Amino acid sequence: MKHGDAASPPCPLQLLLFRDTFASAFVKNLLVVLVWLFLTYINLTLVATFFRHQTFYEDPRYILFTHMVINDGIQLTVTVSLFILSYAVYKINVSLCCVFILVAVFTTRNTPINLASMAIERYVAVCEPLRYAEVCTVRRTYLAIGLMWFLCAAPDVTDLFVTLATEPLSFFHDSVFCLRPNVFKDPILASKRQAFDIIYFCCVFLTLLFTYLKVLCAARAVSAHRASAQKATNTILLHGAQLAMCLLSYVSPSVEVLLHAIFPGRVLEIRYANYLIVYILPRFLSPIIYGVRDVKFRRSLRMYLVCYRQNIFLKYVNH
Repeated sequence: MKHGDAASPPCPLQLLLFRDTFASAFVKNLLVVLVWLFLTYINLTLVATFFRHQTFYEDPRYILFTHMVINDGIQLTVTVSLFILSYAVYKINVSLCCVFILVAVFTTRNTPINLASMAIERYVAVCEPLRYAEVCTVRRTYLAIGLMWFLCAAPDVTDLFVTLATEPLSFFHDSVFCLRPNVFKDPILASKRQAFDIIYFCCVFLTLLFTYLKVLCAARAVSAHRASAQKATNTILLHGAQLAMCLLSYVSPSVEVLLHAIFPGRVLEIRYANYLIVYILPRFLSPIIYGVRDVKFRRSLRMYLVCYRQNIFLKYVNH
């Protein structure tokens, strides 16, 4: 069996190649669904807060953040759906599987690139404040988002074209266990994906390293009080932790192979833990960074929740 590549849908989709017990499968699926429901509620609340306050529309920082929240919501919904389908029906139609896999690949790869863009925005804001209004405009922010999707989609759309050209039409009416190697079979595609993964990893890593070191030094240099410097440092460290976990999506398949060699009897547990750490845990940090630590967004979020609860209460009283 081939292990997944860095940008493949989460490795737990391979779990049924090694059968779980009913109790284990039930607990794993229940936990995944509960986490998805919790994160979906948080993400919807954050997006609603953004759209209810026009001041956020003109701030590139919050535009990029909201784009990341929506992207992560799509990614979680698709991968959780695939996870549950892999237990419920095992095999699905190839055409549907192609859609699931491509959306999962695009959104998984999009997150670290989006975070790198946010790092550049923070670098300009802290290190080049006089040029911020000129460099970070709303129009350029949306252009950057479009460029992100192009960079994420272009390498993998070619996989679909190659598969359409090399596989018979009947193949797309078959049912398969929905894994990327089961749909995009050409060995050349695997080599291409590895090359692009290395390029993306190096570019994102170097961007993050440069911007965060610059922002960290600048924050300490301009802070008049130690408390302010410490807060800036903590925020940057949280960003760094989130970015590091997102970058694990590029190297997690190789880490899995190593862990399988060390713990050969723990294949299912390793893959499930990999799914939670690489694909779920980073999504918890965005609400912490922007929904709790960011004063402006926290104030708006609190106002939205208060108004929402009051509306629910008034509707209940009126009925």
